[in-house]
Amino acid sequence: MRKLETIVREYHWGSRTALAEMRGEPSPSPVPQAELWVGAHPDDPSRLTGCDVPLNAYLAANPAGLLGPDSLAAFGPRLPFLLKVLAVDAPLSLQVHPNREQALVGFAEQGYRDDRAKPEILLALTEFETMSGFRRPADTVALLDELGLPALAPMRAELTVCDTWGALRWALHAADAALVSEVAEAAARVPDLAHIVELAKVYPTDAGVVAALLLNAVKLRPGQAVYVGAGILHAHLRGTGVELMVNSDNVLRAGLTTKPVDVHAVLSLVDHRSGPADVLDGEGDGPLRTYRTPDPEFRLHSVRGGAVLAGGGPQLLLCAKGSVVVSRGGEEVRLGGGESMFLPHSENAAEVSGGGEAFWATTNLGG
Repeated sequence: MRKLETIVREYHWGSRTALAEMRGEPSPSPVPQAELWVGAHPDDPSRLTGCDVPLNAYLAANPAGLLGPDSLAAFGPRLPFLLKVLAVDAPLSLQVHPNREQALVGFAEQGYRDDRAKPEILLALTEFETMSGFRRPADTVALLDELGLPALAPMRAELTVCDTWGALRWALHAADAALVSEVAEAAARVPDLAHIVELAKVYPTDAGVVAALLLNAVKLRPGQAVYVGAGILHAHLRGTGVELMVNSDNVLRAGLTTKPVDVHAVLSLVDHRSGPADVLDGEGDGPLRTYRTPDPEFRLHSVRGGAVLAGGGPQLLLCAKGSVVVSRGGEEVRLGGGESMFLPHSENAAEVSGGGEAFWATTNLGG
């Protein structure tokens, strides 16, 4: 078992308090801190405490022994998942991630950062607001009728034939600053659209504000999670959460950002299906609670003192609050807030003690 030094990424949408307070550092921080990365992605790998060796290099020296035969056979000589803490104080971009086939083509031909899909799950540490997936067309039609804007008639027409993709295409191509302003003014009269008003304040000329009318608005309580599969259009708005995903950084943006957008690519990747967002409450009433997703690369668990962590495959553990002690095979590692560790493949279970709250990442092999 190896304790890790982790990377904090600084973006304008980050918080000056959430990660600093989690890590016991001065708050507010000098600049917004947005993401704490725990893992072996080559862009920002964690490093082994005490010897400053990157985790990806450490794994490359002994993939069979550290990852285990099942993970090695399924995913190759690399850690299959990436664990993060997101501290969101302003809206993230309206974005989508590719599936495996799209990622392979995009990496080979279109300059994608990775050759892997990027499904993900986000578990709320605080109340967390996000947008995820298309509303049912009938629900969006009713919403548009409540707004009562003739300028949105073309989008409404697409939805009356249940074409969410067509409605998205219209919004991203036709919306301009005047329409964004009109939508924001009308949305201010609808209590459920407060997030649209806030988006328009941050991005007053961005077509993504109009496109956001198509998405489910989701408010997670602490301990709830939302699963965002490949192709699901989404944008996180506010809050702090733990995020686990395939070890990939493939992001295609459609709006709500100052970074480059690629509307054509987003439209080619987006999942057309509509319905409620995939919100999970987790399974288990004891010190170990599991959040199941369909992806073989990762599974997320919340952990408290008394939990037993089964062996098998590579694992990461992140302490988000208080402190925990992890014991296995005569070894002990103590983690405080914001600290993390790598547990290599072993048939032996580990035991967690202490009064803190931690999050455990494993593969999802075997169902």
